Amino acid sequence: MESLNTRGIALPRLGLGTYRLQGDGCRTAVESAIGLGYRHIDTAEMYGNEAEVGDAIKAAGIKRADLHVTTKVWNENLAPDAIRRSFDTSLAKLKLDFVDLYLVHWPKAGMDLPSIFETLMKLKDDGRVRAIGVANFTVALLKTVVEEIGAPVACDQVEYHVLLDQTPLRKYLSAKSIPLVAYCPLAQGKVADNTVLQGIGAKHNASAAQVALKWLLDQDGVCAIPKAARAQSQQANLDALKLTLDDADRAAIAALPKNQRLVSPAFAPDWD
Repeated sequence: MESLNTRGIALPRLGLGTYRLQGDGCRTAVESAIGLGYRHIDTAEMYGNEAEVGDAIKAAGIKRADLHVTTKVWNENLAPDAIRRSFDTSLAKLKLDFVDLYLVHWPKAGMDLPSIFETLMKLKDDGRVRAIGVANFTVALLKTVVEEIGAPVACDQVEYHVLLDQTPLRKYLSAKSIPLVAYCPLAQGKVADNTVLQGIGAKHNASAAQVALKWLLDQDGVCAIPKAARAQSQQANLDALKLTLDDADRAAIAALPKNQRLVSPAFAPDWD
């Protein structure tokens, strides 16, 4: 599995997202993914499944050094003391000595960015977090964190797929050598029914979802973390890496409407 090197960590290009995976189903899915060769597992305090992810990692028996684990602090816990408490709880549930990447899950109006990143950096300096980053941060917020505060941001995790344009954000991240980690890379299943992607897939003996995933992973500086509960789906996502898209495929994908933002809660930042 190819990785992106960022702020001292190696981030595997394809990972397993675990949002909405719960209980035994979550544990089984993570164990299955690790068994198939996944080495990048993404969870969060808000997902309510860190304990199950931790159980699966322990059961898989893989060397800790061979596995990348990301978790995130929820936006209601962005004061320094709350961050520390949340992190302690996450680490205990995961049954790990450290996490590879710790993210601010969502920005929040009125948040104190300098104190947030001072706290995250302390966790990093203490060796409990290997790298820090953000999720759902706009270019304007990134400029504050990266250029004014000088925080060593290892990634920005955002919604990104063939039906949503992220060109301005990608250009900024690329200029700063910060990877974009794409969540909802299959547009919550919407890509499966897209006739353009189905046509491209038929040409390559692949599914529309595999085409959409490979389109993302062909881009410099982009990782993807599709959620997949079943081993069959996990393997299909891995097999997408074997696809070779041509110029005609990319032109057809470029022509698709790219205005479908599927994740935009009331507290989301102003994306424009």
